[in-house]
Amino acid sequence: MHARRLMRTGIRWLLRALFLLLMLAAGGTFIPRPLIAPVKASSAAPIHRVLLLSGPIHTDIAIPLDAETRAAFSFLDDADFPLDHPNAEWFVVGWGGRAFYLETPTWAELKPLPVLRALTMDRSVLHVDLAGHIAEPQPDVTAFAIGDDELARLRQFIADSFVRNAGEIAPIPDAGYGEIDRFFDAKGYFNALFGCNTWTAAALRSAGLRTGLWNPIPQSLRLSISVYN
Repeated sequence: MHARRLMRTGIRWLLRALFLLLMLAAGGTFIPRPLIAPVKASSAAPIHRVLLLSGPIHTDIAIPLDAETRAAFSFLDDADFPLDHPNAEWFVVGWGGRAFYLETPTWAELKPLPVLRALTMDRSVLHVDLAGHIAEPQPDVTAFAIGDDELARLRQFIADSFVRNAGEIAPIPDAGYGEIDRFFDAKGYFNALFGCNTWTAAALRSAGLRTGLWNPIPQSLRLSISVYN
């Protein structure tokens, strides 16, 4: 009898916890952040296209690789990461947990330890890549039009997310999924509640877009973005 009571109590607490998480997720999606829509200057014409690239659990941001973007991220430019590559059209960046990001390039390579670190606490990294033409429309690509000032703020938000030692960025040696992409130490710590998608949401807010109050998964972020922008 005692064991059954303990089991029933445990189930009740589990159901309460799940209900609380569902309420937090719903509130995080449908309560906008910022609460009041920012006032946009009439002269700030939305002339730049920015992309939100979504996977099952992760999001990246792609910004046009124009002259201003190349100048803003000139500290990344070298033979291994050629910002002036003739076929490159987009600068792609994402933020995430160091262990999971570096050690799980595909789902087939999923390991227990990176998952545990992602669920608890881990150091963070930035993943940067260059992309050519990105086909639109497609379900995993969401596009926005922003002005000059908003794009400049987005570039600055991304640039400020790099860890610097004596002014120099901190690349992670021998880390990458392909020939060009690279990983760098990033500011902040990662966990499952405040992870890659909440960083993406903060980056988009820096560009004048509205997101949900809390967007821990791509589906929540995409939905809130579509509702409030």
